[in-house]
Amino acid sequence: YPNPFNPTTTIRYALPHRSHVLITAFNPLGQQVAQLVEAEVEAGYHEVQFNATNLASGVYFYRMQAGTFTDTRKLLLVR
Repeated sequence: YPNPFNPTTTIRYALPHRSHVLITAFNPLGQQVAQLVEAEVEAGYHEVQFNATNLASGVYFYRMQAGTFTDTRKLLLVR
């Protein structure tokens, strides 16, 4: 939240157990624009900031991978 955002947004997630977490942001062409998390993360509720100060307005996506779980969500950066 928030979404749409300018220039930062917070991504919140919960883990049922300790997992290797990878969260990346990418543009509609599939090009990675940021790596937000790559770490072993304990179970519980977590959040990470996505700072898009150097990115153009438009649609972006973030993908979270934790163990066998993968989810992709859309973000809208509005200047």
